[in-house]
Amino acid sequence: MKNGFVAILKGKFLVSGDAPKNWLFLIFASFLATVMIASSHSADRKVHRLAALNEQVKELRSEFVDMRSDVQRLKLESTIRLTVAEKGLLPSETPPQKIKVKSEHP
Repeated sequence: MKNGFVAILKGKFLVSGDAPKNWLFLIFASFLATVMIASSHSADRKVHRLAALNEQVKELRSEFVDMRSDVQRLKLESTIRLTVAEKGLLPSETPPQKIKVKSEHP
């Protein structure tokens, strides 16, 4: 067992008679390790991008809620009265009258 471990550490399996088979396996294992590392980095990038996009969605949703409340406040009758009063328009003191038109259909 000790001799086999020492032989692996010295790299004798790379120069022995069946070395090409060992080299092919090492190249294949290196390729798989490279693919695995690249895949891991790609997944990490996607996770970070997803977190950034979720943060942006939260900010935009908050901005939407703020803008909606501002619009609702601006649509109030009291706000409209103040705005048009600055321009010299005042509400009518007499209520509107309904006009009825009688049409005769032959």
